Amino acid sequence: MAAVPEHLPATHHGTAIAVDGRAALIRGASGAGKSDLALRCITLPPSLLLPSPAELVADDRVVMASDGNRLRIEPPSTLAGRMEVRGLGIVAMPYVPWAFVELVVDLTAPAEVDRLPDPPLRTNLLGINLPLLRLAPFEASAPIKLLLALETCKD
Repeated sequence: MAAVPEHLPATHHGTAIAVDGRAALIRGASGAGKSDLALRCITLPPSLLLPSPAELVADDRVVMASDGNRLRIEPPSTLAGRMEVRGLGIVAMPYVPWAFVELVVDLTAPAEVDRLPDPPLRTNLLGINLPLLRLAPFEASAPIKLLLALETCKD
């Protein structure tokens, strides 16, 4: 029998991708580039640097709940397997039904990204302390930076 989450599920704005069940939750204002960044991440092929592909968990909104000391996310049922692709509309996408958040990504302007954050940034969601990456979403290297950061969050 599955454990009952400590906090009831709640819907939050954000987009999430996962690699091997470990998710990055991308947050930002409307039009900030959440979906665009996620799309670029999930279309990157595996490489020697990033051997596992990224997959969509949810776009625009995520349902999250604490599950012990982990944060579990999934898409709202009405948005599962759908992604907004600006200029095309809502597109059907393969997705994973849930994942555990290992990284939170806040989208920001390039000038607001610290070169060497010291100490490393953290944030708290539903009582769970998580690594935080501030990222300029439209830089060419943004998807690689996000996936590298997620890779470094492995337990």
